[in-house]
Amino acid sequence: MARATVIGSGPNGLAAAVALARAGYAVEVLESAESVGGGVRTEQATLPGFVWDVCSAVHPAALASPFLRAFGIRDRIDWIVPEISYAHPLYDGRAAVAWHDIERTADALGADGRAWRALLRPLVRRIDGLVDFTGDALLRVPSDPVTAVRFGLRMLEQGTPLARSVLRTEAGAALLSGVLAHANAPLPSLSGAAAGLLLAAHGHAAGWGYPRGGAQRIADTLVADLEAHGGGVRTGEHVRDLATLDWGDPTQGDLLMLAGSPRLALTHPGIPSRYSRALRAYRYGPAAAKVDFALDGPVPWANELVGRAPTVHVAGTRAEVLESENAVARGTVSDRPYVLAVQPSVLDDTRAPAGQAVLWSYIHVPAGSQLDATELVTRQIERYAPGFRDRVLASRAVPASAREMLNPSEIGGDVFGGAFTIRQAFRRPVLSPTPWRTPMPGVYLASASTPPGPGVSGMAGWHAARTALHDADAPASLEELFA
Repeated sequence: MARATVIGSGPNGLAAAVALARAGYAVEVLESAESVGGGVRTEQATLPGFVWDVCSAVHPAALASPFLRAFGIRDRIDWIVPEISYAHPLYDGRAAVAWHDIERTADALGADGRAWRALLRPLVRRIDGLVDFTGDALLRVPSDPVTAVRFGLRMLEQGTPLARSVLRTEAGAALLSGVLAHANAPLPSLSGAAAGLLLAAHGHAAGWGYPRGGAQRIADTLVADLEAHGGGVRTGEHVRDLATLDWGDPTQGDLLMLAGSPRLALTHPGIPSRYSRALRAYRYGPAAAKVDFALDGPVPWANELVGRAPTVHVAGTRAEVLESENAVARGTVSDRPYVLAVQPSVLDDTRAPAGQAVLWSYIHVPAGSQLDATELVTRQIERYAPGFRDRVLASRAVPASAREMLNPSEIGGDVFGGAFTIRQAFRRPVLSPTPWRTPMPGVYLASASTPPGPGVSGMAGWHAARTALHDADAPASLEELFA
């Protein structure tokens, strides 16, 4: 039986491991941390009974992922799909709300309702074609070219100053700007538009779901399937140099899957100089500074609807969102930063003791920043939830400079596996129709630094495994693996 060694137990590493184990490989996953999951880990912290997601908390790409759908993730885990995908508090107690139902969202936006429908309804209706186009390498012919062209045109519109002419009300402009800012890129920009439009479409399609009990459920479910097919995971195994790793014999069909930063491939003794130069040219981007809050009750939002939304973009007007994101691009942090906040306990009573609540949050910061964001986040939330500060029982700050210790693939605190730019959408991390394949025999890249990039979908791991199986003359489809 051929062996497969997977380095990294995040969702992509585990997706590759599950696929290869089901295809007949003897699979071993090596994880540097003491627990499995990488970007989908959950732990108790701050105070007893408060349960936190270490990295990713809400998963817009998960329920639409072809790999996770074939795996049956919705049937294996108790998913919460909120009625409100995300909310954006405004001043004077108002708020803009993206309901799961696109018609309800548009109706609430008044004068911008027609524009919201025109912008997103065609993408929502063809969500499978959109997921196929954005979920693979871009150097190929898409299965749904009409949707790909439509998405490209909308991206050009929203990624330039033309966007100001589309959504003109304060609520509509802020609601879309908040989701575009997820890209941690200058705004307006093509990359921000691409990421935001995809996320907004997911919000009206399968929804912005998350597992009851925490993101760890995703990792645990994948590990259970891996073990059921003969594979296993070893934690506390931090591989820093491939030259010291006995991963098998590629001439006998053994595989090595790298589900972390491509920088690890640079330590392979047989790496060609041209490929080495290409990997060294790959760039990481701005970072995230995280703050977890344990609260004695729900966040006291001035607007009741915001209190019902698990995901909240705390950012003010469109102008304030742009100022915050462009400040990070200039190497600074705004006094009123864009805060991505998640309050899972509004719908999941397993996250905090009865009557109490958790709030997960982060702001964007320059790479390697040592900023403790606690006060910035607290002040920003207080603007829309007076009395929030008094609800805090405990908090924990994780500056960008410390994120790499939690997850070695987050270079400098970059949670996306590489700067999210249009250039690197094509060169991720190299320009190739099959960027998961390396020139070293039997070695493949299987992380968010390969297409489709960030997001809890498992698709980068699946593409890597599929490429390896094809190279071994053992082509497999998702239908065959999960029959």
